[in-house]
Amino acid sequence: MTAILEQIRNILSSLYIPKIQVNDVIEIAIIAFLLYMFMAWIQKTRAYTLLKGILIVGLFIIIAWVMQLSAILWIFQNLASIALIALVIIFQPELRRALESLGGRSFLRSILPFETSHDVKERFSDAVINEIIRAVNEMSEVRTGALIVIEQNIFLTEFVETGIALDSKISSQLLINIFEHNTPLHDGAVIVRDERILAATCYLPLSENDSINKKYGTRHRAGLGISEVSDAFTIIVSEETGRVSYSFMGKLVTGVTPSELREQLHYVQKRTLKDRTGSKFRIWKGREKE
Repeated sequence: MTAILEQIRNILSSLYIPKIQVNDVIEIAIIAFLLYMFMAWIQKTRAYTLLKGILIVGLFIIIAWVMQLSAILWIFQNLASIALIALVIIFQPELRRALESLGGRSFLRSILPFETSHDVKERFSDAVINEIIRAVNEMSEVRTGALIVIEQNIFLTEFVETGIALDSKISSQLLINIFEHNTPLHDGAVIVRDERILAATCYLPLSENDSINKKYGTRHRAGLGISEVSDAFTIIVSEETGRVSYSFMGKLVTGVTPSELREQLHYVQKRTLKDRTGSKFRIWKGREKE
């Protein structure tokens, strides 16, 4: 511990603090703004989890440097040459989507995302919960298979693009009609954002969890798979048995009652409101839907 403290003192004593000028303040402000925009964008994607993992690895590197762990430092030095290429490969879908989004909007709107017209609705209402539960109950009684994904903080744009765009108000009649047998939209998942049905027939990633009971088919594996790569809440209605299940945060809960499902939807409703509006600083509010 004494050696570590001495090392820290040597580092601090060798630091050079230059004089701060106006240009330096402007440069720092621009860099801080760009970092803020980057973090605000990446927090709504699946890459946010990967970024946190990279930051943890960076913390280990700092600890190894302070404690002079030569073997670990040698490994990181030899891997540094391919680190940038690996990052580009890992974040390729998110980088491509960000560039496409930037190219589809004006430059000023992309760097100055002020709120201009109205405040974004942050959560779905109790009426939406009633419509979803009514649809799920009716489909369960007649054993109509269904897969309803409720988006939360991580946007599911890449999965929305695999389906057919609807952008419709949520109603039990519409949900039942979508999943009705032998209709063009019944196959795949419905993705919900706030109080709108964004798309139907969406393809979801299948879970590779070997602990799932073999009696559960593709629909349950897809519901669990989307919960493993995002924070979405997914409702599954079995076509074989009519049982209702839900998946959330990588866990699958089967055979839930309407009251249990309602309780979980209220939890998701409050959680979404807290996470999206809990920020203390609301100067740069932006249009979250973009």
